[in-house]
Amino acid sequence: MRYLLLNSLMLVMLASCSSAYRGLQRLDNDMSVCLERFRPKIEQPVLYATQVDILQHHLSGLLYFKPMEDSSMRVVFMSEMGMKFFDFEFSKDGRFTKHYMLPKMDKKAVVKTLKKDFEMILMRQDPATATLYTMNGQRYIAFDLPKGKIYYITDGDCQALLRVENGSRRKPVVEAFMTHYRNGVPDSLLVQHKKVKFTISSQRVEK
Repeated sequence: MRYLLLNSLMLVMLASCSSAYRGLQRLDNDMSVCLERFRPKIEQPVLYATQVDILQHHLSGLLYFKPMEDSSMRVVFMSEMGMKFFDFEFSKDGRFTKHYMLPKMDKKAVVKTLKKDFEMILMRQDPATATLYTMNGQRYIAFDLPKGKIYYITDGDCQALLRVENGSRRKPVVEAFMTHYRNGVPDSLLVQHKKVKFTISSQRVEK
């Protein structure tokens, strides 16, 4: 009985330590065309009705994506009365600028997390740096991060973007879903963090 109990405990421990990405198999295909299919093509300002739950804060308002003449992207979240919560800029060459952050939220970790989330959504990575994997009939287009990777996960034929994951070595720590594309822009955005209470939920608004 004791032997069986120890065996069960060992199996549970091994399962808990196993990697969600252990089954990935490397492929050599060029996935730049696949990735481009799902990259948000924001050529005009786009507005989303948005809810943000971050730690003890709940914010609702309008999330505004505005392409600039220098090919940078401005991302602004504000209340419906026009009070800004944050104002970020993502340049074409990968630079990030924080123009404004609500003082009570202006923490280094919060800004860093929001930066990563929007970089994941905007898909501004260079396709030439991607690595392609396959697992369970799905394709994982991976980009290296200083810690972990970003995975853009599609079906086997690259007809649907199933989800996006910011993954550690063992498991996803953030999942994002971009769905119902119209004219190259998703109607719905959802970002969910696994370790902390941090969620962004957005629905496109017609102006």
